[in-house]
Amino acid sequence: MSETVSFTQMKDGTKEEYELLHQLEKPFLALTADRVLEELRRQELVTLEGYRITRAEHGLQSATRAERDGADIDWIVAALLHDIGDGLAPQNHDRMSAEVLRPFVRWDVAWVVEHHGIFQMLYYAHHYGWDRNARDRFRDHPCFDSCAEFCERWDQSSFDPDYDSRPLEHFEPMVREVFGRKAYDPGVIREGHVSALTG
Repeated sequence: MSETVSFTQMKDGTKEEYELLHQLEKPFLALTADRVLEELRRQELVTLEGYRITRAEHGLQSATRAERDGADIDWIVAALLHDIGDGLAPQNHDRMSAEVLRPFVRWDVAWVVEHHGIFQMLYYAHHYGWDRNARDRFRDHPCFDSCAEFCERWDQSSFDPDYDSRPLEHFEPMVREVFGRKAYDPGVIREGHVSALTG
């Protein structure tokens, strides 16, 4: 039988019990990449309603375009996963996707994923009578241009059923590398640094 804590309310836990939980959680944390990849495989079965591709194919196209443009691993994995939250949080998938990535990628990459939804409105919002320039509220943010470029080059252009995307297996080592990093490592996050989308 595995070890368990005795408390039924978190406020009653002891230091020793929380140290035990910390140790027991390590194998679960080590499998984060596996869970992300499993979700991407599940998305291979989900066609985007009304579109001609699956959810997974959209991510694969985006990541393939990013890699072919010479983007680094953070941008490629972000392009692959920028819509991973769509299945559970379609109304705020951008923020959910960003939270999946945030502990493991540069802060500007996470910011772009978090805000890509509002930036994407440039391409379609006017058809619904919405403000297609809603992104302008972020005009003075240092990541504005990165987000606009991310959407233009890799997101809005990746709905083509004939595009020769690389398969998920090609990106799996990159996903494992990114999610194998120490969470919130300041050397990775580089708060305040804005990186180019391509080399």
